[in-house]
Amino acid sequence: MRSQGRRHWLARQVTGDSAHEWLGAGMFVLWIFHHILNRNWYSHLFKGKYTTVRIIQTVVDIMVFLSMLGLMVSGIILSREVFAFLPISGGTAFARSLHMFSGFWGFVLMALHLGLHWNMILGMVRKAAAKVFSGQMQMILRIIAVLIAGYGFYAFIKNQFLSYMFLTSSFIFFDYERPVLLFFTEYIAIMGLFVFLAHYIQKGVQGLSERRKRVEGKEK
Repeated sequence: MRSQGRRHWLARQVTGDSAHEWLGAGMFVLWIFHHILNRNWYSHLFKGKYTTVRIIQTVVDIMVFLSMLGLMVSGIILSREVFAFLPISGGTAFARSLHMFSGFWGFVLMALHLGLHWNMILGMVRKAAAKVFSGQMQMILRIIAVLIAGYGFYAFIKNQFLSYMFLTSSFIFFDYERPVLLFFTEYIAIMGLFVFLAHYIQKGVQGLSERRKRVEGKEK
């Protein structure tokens, strides 16, 4: 059975309205806390040299901020439980479109954000499990990453992400017969796809920059 309706980022049809709102409110609190912990980022925004990688990271970070802001504002307007005490009326149709737009873009952008910092995460994992990360194990993990990215691409197309990201469709069909585990597996794979893309695009850009520096050094 397939049912027509809105789908939001936290899988409203899976979690239910109440849990969806409380999870969203919790994410809002964590988002604020994250920005408090990383407040130095703002003070360094206009300092230092902007390399290609730094430009990419900054653009993605700003877009994540905007998508999260849109998600939270629209979520508060649409709230029927957590923020029901606020004297808000009207703007529901716009808020629904903004919520879907911000939710799907936010999902992709946060995966890209994670991918751009994947080297740091890998570094911490390598320190914690240095003996496990042999050359053979790294090759196995790379193959797994490629498989996840491949499945993520399939799931990205299957779940029609582009139509929701660009608002070419405001309604979707949610398959209630699809197992919940499969639903989350597909979304995790989509996240893996964009982590993979961001990580290797960044490595490619860094490699090109280093090569250009070496060429310029030889010419001098």
